[in-house]
Amino acid sequence: MPPGSRRAYWLLRWYPRNWRARYGAEFTELLIAEFAEQPRSWRRAADVARGGLFARLTSAGLTSAGLPSAGGDPHDPAAGQRASLATLACCVAVFLTAGAAMWAQLAVGWAWAPPAAPGAAIAMAVMSAAMLLFTVLAGLAAAPAIAAAALASVRGQASMLRRPILLMAGGALILILGGRHFGNAWPGTGARWWPHQGLVPGGVAAFNWASTLSVTSYWAHPAALASFPAAALAWMAVSPVAMLGLVTGAAQVVRRVRLSPRVLRHEAWVGSAALVGMAAFAGGALCWVIERGPAPQGPGSQGLFRAGHIDAAGLAVMIIALVIGCQARQRARRAGLPAPARPAARR
Repeated sequence: MPPGSRRAYWLLRWYPRNWRARYGAEFTELLIAEFAEQPRSWRRAADVARGGLFARLTSAGLTSAGLPSAGGDPHDPAAGQRASLATLACCVAVFLTAGAAMWAQLAVGWAWAPPAAPGAAIAMAVMSAAMLLFTVLAGLAAAPAIAAAALASVRGQASMLRRPILLMAGGALILILGGRHFGNAWPGTGARWWPHQGLVPGGVAAFNWASTLSVTSYWAHPAALASFPAAALAWMAVSPVAMLGLVTGAAQVVRRVRLSPRVLRHEAWVGSAALVGMAAFAGGALCWVIERGPAPQGPGSQGLFRAGHIDAAGLAVMIIALVIGCQARQRARRAGLPAPARPAARR
């Protein structure tokens, strides 16, 4: 191997895979030539890192470079739109992970007694409506993508989809089985009935509570965490991995499947509706987090409506995901616009 090739290889890792496949060989030769002239240069390393990070943002559809093909293929006008929609899907998944944990905490208190302060009641109503909207939108987004993936498999393109589909199926299966099993230990079980308690079905609340059990402040208190059963600790470690596999597989399917322009417009509309739901959900969560009302009185309900530091951190994560999602949706819209016609050359 030429001198400096190993250093060039590691510097090249800053760039995404599709960029390395197209420009990696030329860029490696350029780096090796620069190593021969100037062996050490922190400016060069910083410039490579900056360019690599920018290329990754472009590949994710978060920057305007390369539009309308921010996905990295100049011969595929829909690549940038698919990349932006995949990034938007990841933002929604991150948002829902933090949001579902907050909603599950409120649902436990709601099962025991009505909140004494209005902020928690408003948050519960708004967040529950948003969760219902997300459920409907998930079905609307998944149906055409599944149909396109099945059509690609019939056409003999299953090899590029095998790994993402396995990731999705494995992650979904683990979350469903684990959520059903550990949902039996839901703290809201056994609460006495009160009017409007049925706003949140117990089975749905229990499943969400079990699925987001890993989003907890107990990680900062090892002594308290050690009191958990071994099976619960194992589930708290496995569930984030399963969720990551599900989201990663879904994003890869969206980026690899050739979606028609109509399907892309449909997915973009679903993404816009999801952003509206995210904004409403974040608004409801904000009403609860900033409120300092009294804690509800009743067996098992003491303090369950009080927001803690983990809830404030979750709200910050949700806002960041919402901002990045809006950016991805904007890039998806711009990538889907037809290219401007070039003026005819004068004779």
